[in-house]
Amino acid sequence: MSELHGVEAVVLVGGKGTRLRPLTLSAPKPMLPTAGVPFLEHLLSRIRAVGITHVVLGTSYKAEVFQDHFGDGAKLGLELEYVVEDVPLDTAGAIRNVAHKLRERDVMVFNGDILSGVDLHGIVETHRTSEADVTLHLVKVDDPRRFGCVPTDDEGRVTAFLEKTENPPTDQINAGCYVFRREVINEIPEGRPVSVERETFPGLLERGARVQGHVDATYWLDLGTPAAFVQGSSDLVRGIAPSAALPSEPGEAIVLPGAEVHESAVLSGGTTIGANATVSAGATVTASVVFDNAVIGENATIERSVLGAGSLVQAGVVLRDAVIGDGAVIGARCELIGGARVWPDVVLPEAGVRFSADA
Repeated sequence: MSELHGVEAVVLVGGKGTRLRPLTLSAPKPMLPTAGVPFLEHLLSRIRAVGITHVVLGTSYKAEVFQDHFGDGAKLGLELEYVVEDVPLDTAGAIRNVAHKLRERDVMVFNGDILSGVDLHGIVETHRTSEADVTLHLVKVDDPRRFGCVPTDDEGRVTAFLEKTENPPTDQINAGCYVFRREVINEIPEGRPVSVERETFPGLLERGARVQGHVDATYWLDLGTPAAFVQGSSDLVRGIAPSAALPSEPGEAIVLPGAEVHESAVLSGGTTIGANATVSAGATVTASVVFDNAVIGENATIERSVLGAGSLVQAGVVLRDAVIGDGAVIGARCELIGGARVWPDVVLPEAGVRFSADA
């Protein structure tokens, strides 16, 4: 497949990720380890794979973490630049905030917390053949009531931007990926919060600009909640979601260098075991994300959960749909289920939290 020319990318990574706390207390959401590497690395690998090399990151929360990790982008074959957002500017405001770094006619914009299988060549081709001012990736979802929806006409032109409703007229939603003509970005008001969906896109429609939809049903997931984060990591490990950045071949589990997994432990469901982590005898870890240096004790059961860096889960613990913060200690025979979250460095005593009485 030929490389895209005349296109650069903007990735918006400024959010605080509050729905993912306590994981995002120590790192911004796009930098959380996901299938063995920071989530953002999966997106950057897909951008590079289609030949886009100039990428501007719009940062805010813990902005220094991105530059410390990725530097100038050379290791990924990219030219990375960074623009820090001093106050929250919403999506369009954040795009306008990086305009002085842009230089190509067409600019692909990505929300930095979306895992997507969209054909990047395809969306640029839609943009160019329709001579659009802006093209939106629209994805079809089973239940559009949870989202605002975006209807299109027979030619694929966007006709409206509708708020959440119980009876949406279409199953198409804004998937958080756009192609802008650079002049359109320059027209966004500067220095104040601006919403793409409530101000920029409706304003373009009002004046007759061409706002095009690129509609597909590819893989799409917003990694905003712990459950979605775990699912996204699992889908990457198993090869269900696309990435060019996996540290090993897709499969039931990825085990990073220095990790020790006892031969009687069972890893499945797209689990990731972080560097220098330990999984003890008899433990089962299913569809979970275990960060670096975490320790899982003997006969523990971990399902669809996240273990923060350096956390300790002692023998016989049961975790289902739980989030354990960095450095926390879960005492032997505790049970944490149904969305329980433990903050960093908290220590739960042996059998201190249980949902069954057979202690």
